[in-house]
Amino acid sequence: MLLLAFDTATPAVTAALHDGERVLAESTVVDARRHGELLMPAIDRVLIAADRTLAHVTGVVVGVGPGPYTGLRVGLVTAASFGDVLGVPVHGVCTLDGLAWAAGAAGLDGPFTVATDARRKEVYWARYDDPRHRATEPAVDRPADIADAVRGLPSVGAGAALYPEVFTDRREGTEDQSAGALAALAAYRLAADEPFDPPLPLYLRRPDAQVPAGYKAVLPK
Repeated sequence: MLLLAFDTATPAVTAALHDGERVLAESTVVDARRHGELLMPAIDRVLIAADRTLAHVTGVVVGVGPGPYTGLRVGLVTAASFGDVLGVPVHGVCTLDGLAWAAGAAGLDGPFTVATDARRKEVYWARYDDPRHRATEPAVDRPADIADAVRGLPSVGAGAALYPEVFTDRREGTEDQSAGALAALAAYRLAADEPFDPPLPLYLRRPDAQVPAGYKAVLPK
């Protein structure tokens, strides 16, 4: 088994290789505006570091969000392309689940909350019973509106760091997504014969870019 995992649903452009037992190589660069430029070099770096080629890959793992439209689609289109060209399965994994798995590897057991930055003064979030089991569906909300739902729970993720008045028990060390954690979770699910999410974007809201209203009519001369 050789899983190529990557995620572009957050500002972290992250890629990793996992052989089913351990992470062989991982690369993460945090840059919210350059997902398209940074993903392929990150994949190249992990392949070189692990002394592997794309021909060795037996499966692709991709974070499906939730996340902003522009960044998220970079990873999903890349995953679909690799799956088609290499003839290997593409496994979708919720980005929040990857952060939860990383929190578990760092010693956090449930219940807890994962929150990422959704911009517009909102967060993408979900509650977890433990690092392997999500208790709620991913959602996007203003932090003040979910204060009662997360009160008293430990929290991880960059979204929690932005709103300490709501996420009062934030645990450090897992602010950014890790493709290594995403790949380790996928390897666990494959071994346990657990289902994956479809490799389709989990946006939860309309994209920031909107079609302008009130086009000026242009008539032929």
